[in-house]
Amino acid sequence: MSVALDHLVLAARTLDEGAAWCEATFGITPGPGGRHPLMGTHNRLFSISTAGFPRAYVEIIAVDPQAAAPGRPRWFDLDQPAMHAALKRGPQLIHWVARTSDIRSRLSALRTQGFDGGDVIAAERDTPAGRLRWHIGVRPDGRRLCGGALPTWIEWGETHPTDNMAASSVVLQALALAGIPADVWTVLDLPAGVTATAAPGALALQATFMSPKGVVVLRSPEELE
Repeated sequence: MSVALDHLVLAARTLDEGAAWCEATFGITPGPGGRHPLMGTHNRLFSISTAGFPRAYVEIIAVDPQAAAPGRPRWFDLDQPAMHAALKRGPQLIHWVARTSDIRSRLSALRTQGFDGGDVIAAERDTPAGRLRWHIGVRPDGRRLCGGALPTWIEWGETHPTDNMAASSVVLQALALAGIPADVWTVLDLPAGVTATAAPGALALQATFMSPKGVVVLRSPEELE
């Protein structure tokens, strides 16, 4: 039942806009991703893995204009007006996803603390190296918890995205979370390099990277708290 930071979620109005922002902000071009037919979204990815954050990556995600509208709200608040307003200013750090080997136990423990991380759904997408399959906790309303500070839980199948992902020159140094009640910390079992506080006033997420552009610090938008 080990827990690790799996990936950070950066939302954009379009993938082209997200890729251009990535090049300007980090000095790299994100790698390919794929489509999520279940949610009507698509993504591009790049590795931020280090010894402290093994197999970690960034997902740049956007609504897929070529996909049919899903029969449910999209994940990560992507259908919410506040999210649309925030993304007009450019791509934004909005969430993180925690990797576990027992997603149902993690979600059950979270419910004992009064937080519903959603139902476990099976998802998949095709890649040039084959089909990726995973289970993920998604609320019926598609909402994030604690402004995105409380993670979405994911349990991968036999293959992980980073197994066939080129290394990048961007690495994650730290992730700071705020707004999570103190008694939930033990349930989260936060991995090394991830810190959390219940102190008011701080933004939900702050990620620090080293990149070809130097140190880059990303923070989640205030209107998404």
